[in-house]
Amino acid sequence: MESFKALVVDKLNNETKLSIQDLTLNDLPDGDVVINVHYSSVNYKDGLATIPNGGVVRNYPFVPGIDLAGIVRDSQDPRYKPGDEVIITGYDLGVNHFGGYSEVARVPGDWIVPLPNGLTLKEAMAIGTAGFTAALSIHRLEENGLTSEKGPVLVTGATGGVGSSAVSMLSKLGYKVTASSRKAKEQDYLRQIGASEMITPEELTNPKNRPLLKQRWAACVDPVAGSYLPVILASIQYGGSVAVSGLTGGNNFTSTVFPFILRGVNLLGIDSVFCPMETRLAIWERLAGEMKPNQLLESIANEVTLEQLPEVCKKILNGEMKGRTIVTLK
Repeated sequence: MESFKALVVDKLNNETKLSIQDLTLNDLPDGDVVINVHYSSVNYKDGLATIPNGGVVRNYPFVPGIDLAGIVRDSQDPRYKPGDEVIITGYDLGVNHFGGYSEVARVPGDWIVPLPNGLTLKEAMAIGTAGFTAALSIHRLEENGLTSEKGPVLVTGATGGVGSSAVSMLSKLGYKVTASSRKAKEQDYLRQIGASEMITPEELTNPKNRPLLKQRWAACVDPVAGSYLPVILASIQYGGSVAVSGLTGGNNFTSTVFPFILRGVNLLGIDSVFCPMETRLAIWERLAGEMKPNQLLESIANEVTLEQLPEVCKKILNGEMKGRTIVTLK
């Protein structure tokens, strides 16, 4: 039987080991559609999948990778046929089901998004889960009244995957963007992808613990959360919103109700994993059109191989990554 390469994580005595292995179709989990994977990408959750207590993987050995883009080679699902270009982000891919760090994947047809016109497979993975999460955040902010005339939008963790994608997409849509990053040396990069103002997280402080602060931003895309979130909530304009999608700054925060009851601020939770398919398809159409970042591959995407992934996963866990990283499998 034909073999193909995959990055496999195994666990023994509370230690994980990563290796490139030859697998066959018999090694893959059940599914309706077999895909020749051309590209995947690297997300924070993928990094967590490679460490012993990352809280992502339950059963070993396992193939990580929560994103993939490729071409259908065989399908039991009538919606898809050999030769179709497809994308998958989210669901159980790379968590409870072998993921995109494999030259071949077998998946349920219900997880598949047809590649929209306006995107290549490579560009789709330069967007990936992080970019989809950024786009979903912006979409939900706009559903709650955000327009470019309302004022600047704050993006936290601005050099990361979600953050850099959000900066670029907001700029493309005509918003003025304030980028928050602890990486002062990346100011040129942030301006290049569309930021008009840069601040450091240290500026998001409230030493006197005031329940409300100066109204600085119309909205915020926040993949960081933690101790900065209460300050952001207290600094959002009347009727504005904060879209929270991550917890790299911590999973707890303490706030008052004043931003909500005196300024009508909305706290929006963003989940890209089980986003309904109707919304998912609409977001990908926007990503192929008005939201597609300018110079997507040149400005925010890097490219690596399967063999380079172990080191790259370490970097993303250490906060050393910039922009988006594509994994090339073909």
